[in-house]
Amino acid sequence: MRFRPCIDIHNGKVKQIIGGSLLDEGNQAKENFVSEQGGDYYATLYKKAGLLGGHIILLNSKDSEYYEKDVEQAVLALKAYPNGLQIGGGITKDNAKFFLDQGASHVIVTSYVFYDGKIHWERLKGLCAVTSNESGTRLVLDLSCRKKEDGYYIVTNRWQTFTEVKLSLQVLDALGQYCDEFLIHAVDVEGKASGIEVELVKLLSQWGEKPMTYAGGVGSYEDLKLLKEFSNGKIDVTIGSALDLFGGKMDFQTVLGFCEK
Repeated sequence: MRFRPCIDIHNGKVKQIIGGSLLDEGNQAKENFVSEQGGDYYATLYKKAGLLGGHIILLNSKDSEYYEKDVEQAVLALKAYPNGLQIGGGITKDNAKFFLDQGASHVIVTSYVFYDGKIHWERLKGLCAVTSNESGTRLVLDLSCRKKEDGYYIVTNRWQTFTEVKLSLQVLDALGQYCDEFLIHAVDVEGKASGIEVELVKLLSQWGEKPMTYAGGVGSYEDLKLLKEFSNGKIDVTIGSALDLFGGKMDFQTVLGFCEK
């Protein structure tokens, strides 16, 4: 299990928020932490620690007055750690190359592919065309999801909109042909440090064909232990609000040591 660091950017600031509270109207979110440091500070820290495959998430919509400020912070981070970080939030076929050119190792996509509640295969194939090079595709699919009675459904538009796509091994098989990795936020517990979604972790751990990063609810070393146990160490992890870098109680270096065991 590898630790994948994060840099979440909202209203031009590095923040940690409660995921389900994010609203486009008024650029609102319930905040756990607002950093005085820029994106490049965290990127440099992750580079020094030798951490690869962390993700930057732009939390404002592309129509927001703050979106360009989010992008400015993200570019600072990408320049500080070229090819060390992935980026998501408002990524489309039209702007994916821009972020790759700025130094992103991969782009992360949800809403563009799961537009209007369905998987748009032509959009997915188009993204593959612009993100692929001689080493393969540089596309990560974010399958962030929320629970309904019969399972977990992928959500879009900054986790506000349910799609018709229920997360399953068959869906992972189909989508896995077009991406290099998956990122999955358990949105109902995201930012709450209240424990992981064990049922979701068990489902994801049955697949394991490509790298996969879980985010959401990790608030203690016991949660990390459970994640490693239920995923058989096959799923990587990211921690936001609970990490001391973002005002939490979990020590960054201790977390790294735990994940490397």
